[in-house]
Amino acid sequence: MGQFVQWLLRIAGGMVVIVVLIVAGVYFLASRSLPQYDKTLSTVGVVAPVEIVRDNANVPHIFGENDQDAFFALGYAHAQDRLWQMMMLRRTAQGRLSEIFGNRTLSIDSLIRRFDFTTLARHSVAAQDARTQAALKAYANGVNTRIDEINQNSLGRGAPELFLFPSAISPWQPADSLAIQKLMALQLSGHLEEEVLRARTSLLLPDEKRLADILPDAPGSGVAALPEYAELVPGNARFAATTPLPDHPLSPFKHRALAGASNAWAAAPNRSASGGTLLANDPHLGLTAPGIWYLARMELANGGVIGATIPGIPAILTGRSDNLGWGLTSAYVDDQDLFIEELNPANPEEYRTPDGFKRFVTRKSIVNIADEAPVTLTLRWTDNGPVLPGAHYSLNTITPEGHVAALGWTALSPRDTSLTAAIALMYAQTVPDAIDAAEDYISPAQNLTLADSNTIALKVVGAVPRRNAAHQSKGRMPSLGWLPENRWQGRMPYMSNPSFVSPKGGIVGNTNNKTVERPFPAHVSFHWGDSQRIQRWTRLMQGRQVHTRDSFIEAQLDTVSFSARALLPLVGADLWFTGETAADGTPERLRQRALTLLADWNGEMNEHMPEPLIYAAWLRALQDRLIQDELGPLSEEYTHVEPLFIERVYRDVDGASVWCDVIQSAPKETCTMMAQLALDDALVWISERYGDQLESLRWGDAHQATHDHTVLGDAPVLRYFVNIRQSTSGGDNTLQRGKTSGTGPDPFQNVHAAGYRGVYDFSDPDSSVFIISTGQSGHFLSRYYDDMAQLWRRGEYVPMSLDPELARAAAVGVTRLLPKE
Repeated sequence: MGQFVQWLLRIAGGMVVIVVLIVAGVYFLASRSLPQYDKTLSTVGVVAPVEIVRDNANVPHIFGENDQDAFFALGYAHAQDRLWQMMMLRRTAQGRLSEIFGNRTLSIDSLIRRFDFTTLARHSVAAQDARTQAALKAYANGVNTRIDEINQNSLGRGAPELFLFPSAISPWQPADSLAIQKLMALQLSGHLEEEVLRARTSLLLPDEKRLADILPDAPGSGVAALPEYAELVPGNARFAATTPLPDHPLSPFKHRALAGASNAWAAAPNRSASGGTLLANDPHLGLTAPGIWYLARMELANGGVIGATIPGIPAILTGRSDNLGWGLTSAYVDDQDLFIEELNPANPEEYRTPDGFKRFVTRKSIVNIADEAPVTLTLRWTDNGPVLPGAHYSLNTITPEGHVAALGWTALSPRDTSLTAAIALMYAQTVPDAIDAAEDYISPAQNLTLADSNTIALKVVGAVPRRNAAHQSKGRMPSLGWLPENRWQGRMPYMSNPSFVSPKGGIVGNTNNKTVERPFPAHVSFHWGDSQRIQRWTRLMQGRQVHTRDSFIEAQLDTVSFSARALLPLVGADLWFTGETAADGTPERLRQRALTLLADWNGEMNEHMPEPLIYAAWLRALQDRLIQDELGPLSEEYTHVEPLFIERVYRDVDGASVWCDVIQSAPKETCTMMAQLALDDALVWISERYGDQLESLRWGDAHQATHDHTVLGDAPVLRYFVNIRQSTSGGDNTLQRGKTSGTGPDPFQNVHAAGYRGVYDFSDPDSSVFIISTGQSGHFLSRYYDDMAQLWRRGEYVPMSLDPELARAAAVGVTRLLPKE
């Protein structure tokens, strides 16, 4: 018996040793790719010495003797910290994910290939000005120098993920940066899906007033009535099976509710306590680990520039110099139109045009798939744009037999000079300079908020399609592609883009809200990204005569929901403090406790409070009850509560209270009944998920920020190392926006938020601050992988200084790039 025990101990000990050796080996291989920041490297890529000084937050401060060397160093720094992320962004833009991940990403690659970003990016390189072409080439050389260094010195393939998914790393090309820019345009564009949804909904709701309820226009002057989609494009079924967009974490195809959102505002000297201009910006994108943003400072010929970059793109996209600050928000310009093209019955390789039938422009494209046979796609283009398969965006539901759908989109320009504009912005010194520089910007359309030492401004930048005043659907729904009145007629002049310079009130800002009310076709857009946050922002800005850096920070971090304050009194008007006191343990008692909590609540979406969870679950259940009988399966596409819809119903705007009556039931339900039933639904869901101790609930338990790794986020064991989860405040309609997923078992997870926050004070520029949501490094073993995450969650920032001595004082490393002799 004793000998048997000894053998068991030996076997157990041996297994422990083997496990320890395996873990040690994995750690050794993974840690080989951790970058060394304190070193000297000789390279042929620079013409003079360059220093990359990493401050104590690991923000690279790049000092060179010429601008090309500075862009080279930015490429090198990006590749040091985010090589895997850059490779994935490039592969996604090229439609080459399936070469690594197999069939599960084929649907992504298939749709991306239709847009042909790679070919368009190659053509666009030649369209850039000389300075931008030089920057692109220098940046690519910097990335490739890091790749060569990894290969020559066996530095763990550059990232741990490349051991798990080994593949050759091709050299970086200037066109790769432009393709990634187009990929970002795709993530920020939602008009295509909006058009499809409006068309599908109109097939079910023949009453235009009911369509205006569920897809409301932003408050303002009315919009002329549109024809029904069935009248525009006859032959569609009212109910048709839908195909969801790819839901892989690497997919750039986001739900319309996550298309793009941001905040930016600026104050003139007369509205600033310090007498200098102020600017705040927090662009919102999907949360990932690492985050999409990367902080950097570059010393250029005309001075220093500091702010946020996207790895793969050689530009500081939002930030400041000593003289100028700029911020970005999605402008929601209607830059996409869907065209229904009629096929030639005698030859399906042709489509109808105003001049008769014409052959598609076609090209074969081979998608290689790991461990499977390749798939050959036939790409087709019409005069209006690429043909998209019916299986994508649920286009089959709105495309009659014998027709196909083609997409017109400004981002598909083969002469896209957006990067030229972005780099010119880095050199601008004044607001007028910046506005002039942005004229070359094409896509994605943005509201550019600006501040120099004396002037503030907001300018919509990006190409706005010129449409015919007789356009059948005014660009709001798919239209017939062969009718001349539906086709685009070029681009609106840049000077017609909305512009607000030095307003009398001394404040400019945008929360993706409606910026201008103009008659079609000068309208800019019918679909806007916000009608709620702007209300709270206006109150905070006008609540004090002068502002400071700290008051701008407070506004950026504000978590009070205007929607909750406006809707709860309407929805619960006949429920507050009514009825007899119910016995403990009954649904009635639970409802009374919930209503008592909400009655004393001020609308703050604080992570430590129960009321935000009760409110969010109630409104979600209410909208579901209101729309399910009218829309059927299509109701699943309405994943987020639309406050304007709830308001219209409970104010009975144009008879909107009819939504409260369930069509299939004999009794006539009232809106009060629906509110009570929805509250009971919400409380059942909360009790099953979090328990029935309402007073102990925490909004943050449901509203966790999900900074998940796009590839390893679901991997057993590894997910605990690569994912960053945090309890967060805010919600769908707060200035500190934490957009919820709206689907699945965790519909209130925070999946889309301000990955970057910056506040700039031009009375003392070096007192400016910024932060990103994770960390600078994309290597999960690095201390800089998540070191900013808790600062971001708590609403803290790091210094945003251009002082070289401050950067050197606490530097974690200095990389010296020397010309090779």
